[in-house]
Amino acid sequence: MSKRIEAIGLNIYYGSFLAVENVNMDIKPRSITALIGPSGCGKSTFLRTLNRIHEIIPGARVDGKVLLDGDDLYGPGVDPVLVRRQVGMVFQRPNPFPTMSIKENVLAGVKLNNKRISRSDADDLVESSLRGANLWNEVKDRLDAPGAGLSGGQQQRLCIARTIAVKPDVVLMDEPCSALDPISTLAIEDLMQELKKEYTIVIVTHNMQQASRVSDMTGFFNIAGTGKPGHLIEYADTAKIFSNPDKAETEDYISGRFG
Repeated sequence: MSKRIEAIGLNIYYGSFLAVENVNMDIKPRSITALIGPSGCGKSTFLRTLNRIHEIIPGARVDGKVLLDGDDLYGPGVDPVLVRRQVGMVFQRPNPFPTMSIKENVLAGVKLNNKRISRSDADDLVESSLRGANLWNEVKDRLDAPGAGLSGGQQQRLCIARTIAVKPDVVLMDEPCSALDPISTLAIEDLMQELKKEYTIVIVTHNMQQASRVSDMTGFFNIAGTGKPGHLIEYADTAKIFSNPDKAETEDYISGRFG
């Protein structure tokens, strides 16, 4: 299931504007990698290139490579829809489909991929995905109730269940806790620790404590000024980034001197 993902010489453009320049990053399988840095420095933009979701924006493109276990996700003839099946995404705000039940939400990605599935297999997949997202016990008696009727934290875990139902190799999370209360945040953080046993996880977070608590590796992005491209300044074991970074600007950011 879990796979290594590598960015090699990655430049990310919006039209002629270079948004993120020359990122090289080797993301280990079965680990949590946190991306930190001030707003507007390219963290989320970089995250969205890992499953080609940035391409939805007109004029967005990349040069360089993103490899999933050695296969270039931007190679000729590669189907972006297939890439997004292998590299799932959980967004900042929980976004269950409002007209669908809890059960239909979990199965939405599978059905979108035109996979035919028997009712018993569907029931098994719903249960295993909701268990995987640590939500089963809370919702098992109301699977036909609308997904939008859950609390914010439950909705985010429902979105995680929907993501893992298609059995991806990598799960990307773009500030998955920023809209949640502290108790729900803790539930998502505990869930990440469980999920990394099977998946490679990359998370963008503005919360330094969260990055230091949940991640194995941390990448610090920064920007020299408005209109300049974002850069990956430093990438290392989380313990090293937070206790003994190599770069002064990493230390300045972590200690709160800017950002």
